[in-house]
Amino acid sequence: MRAIQINRFGTPDVLGIVEAPEPRPGPGEILVRTVATSINPVDDKTREGAIGEGTPPLPLTLGWDLAGIVVDGGDSALPVGERVIAMSHQLSSGRGTWADLVALPARAVAAAPRSISLVEAAALPLPGLTALQTLDWLKVEAGERLLIAGGAGAVGGLALQIAQARGVKVDALVSRDAHLAFARDHGAELVTTDARSLADGAYDAVFDTFGAFVTNTVADGGRYASIATQAGPVPDLSSRGIRTTVNQVREDGEGLNELARLVDSGSLRVRVHSGFFGLREIRAAQERFLQGGLDGKVTVVF
Repeated sequence: MRAIQINRFGTPDVLGIVEAPEPRPGPGEILVRTVATSINPVDDKTREGAIGEGTPPLPLTLGWDLAGIVVDGGDSALPVGERVIAMSHQLSSGRGTWADLVALPARAVAAAPRSISLVEAAALPLPGLTALQTLDWLKVEAGERLLIAGGAGAVGGLALQIAQARGVKVDALVSRDAHLAFARDHGAELVTTDARSLADGAYDAVFDTFGAFVTNTVADGGRYASIATQAGPVPDLSSRGIRTTVNQVREDGEGLNELARLVDSGSLRVRVHSGFFGLREIRAAQERFLQGGLDGKVTVVF
């Protein structure tokens, strides 16, 4: 089978399509034929060698996101032919999704949304689970006020929609004027590019996607979650009774089921960059990802 691997770190030129052995699903696993995947910042950092000691041994197959078709459901409830989505925690498992066939734990897989294509669905797993799991940690409830720093990004844009569907009152801090309309159109009440305009203590919870550390905005006794691991830990706010975390995503089939339900109900819209890349265009796909200014995630079709 084909797989996209690296045997050294570097620019997108190190990406290569190789012939790899077909995986054999073990106990509790299913086998999925990949239809599409997408590119995430962690894929770029892994290729560059920026992860450091947390990188699996080379050569390695990259990729976290997967949308495809079940070819061996094992003893799971997912039948052969089922359209599915999954997220593989590639750094901890060494199991990349950029391959024709991927064996995954059944608990990490869910039926794909019915209302969108598998190419679109491939853009959902990693950012969607990051958004969902962080919101669950924050325990924001209907009527509470939430600030999302980075409310128009891949994760923040999904978090905004999920929180809005839960009845949370959401405001958004975005990085540039071009993002203002997206955040407003998807339910944010106040949207700004200026962190200084945000009121002190105005929010029950803050979801920080990029290391803004707008800690003054969270109310005493509130919650502050960051996903910006590269920015370091959140400052200690325990003197104000504020719980803090740097949340890291985990494999979660039940979470993917919830995301699929939100998509099919119309509460969650997945953004895919116009057009897509074929497998043999993986280097061009990475180059496009690195250019920025995207209107959605970059997807790769097998």
